Amino acid sequence: MSLLKFLGLGGTSDPDDRDLEGVRTIVDALDTLPPDRARHLAAFAYILSRVAHVDQRVSDEESRVIERVVAQEGQLPPAQAKLVAEIAKAQSVLFGGIEDFQVTREFSSRATHEEKLALLHCLFAVSSADETIAVIEDNEIRRIARELRIEHGDYIAVRMAHRQHLGVLKPDTPSAD
Repeated sequence: MSLLKFLGLGGTSDPDDRDLEGVRTIVDALDTLPPDRARHLAAFAYILSRVAHVDQRVSDEESRVIERVVAQEGQLPPAQAKLVAEIAKAQSVLFGGIEDFQVTREFSSRATHEEKLALLHCLFAVSSADETIAVIEDNEIRRIARELRIEHGDYIAVRMAHRQHLGVLKPDTPSAD
């Protein structure tokens, strides 16, 4: 395999043909769902894990929120949602940086505007699992929103729905986490 192809810069531009290992492993755990739904949910879970891991650790609280959100979004039993969440976290650690942009853009190409906004709300929910959205998490969510091609006004509206948890607005909260 060429380095360019490994980095996702060569080969086909068809999202179905891309070798996104992070998503494929999660999809395999969702073998009871239709393939398109499994890919959607796999990318969704991966992106949630991406924001949870941006500070180089995923807290127990963040893990529980990811599991709950994946169970709701995927209408999965708790055990399967936990498995998907664990795989997504592992894949995000293994392939983060390499596949983050590609997975998010693939999700963006298949999701409706409403699904993108719902994901944005879920990202803020994961980040606020400990009652504070750190600046680094807030910045990563903004980056993801841009990759999803969410307009700035829509991003701000969703962000403001979670403003009570924004660390930058809390007194005595370090701004550089």
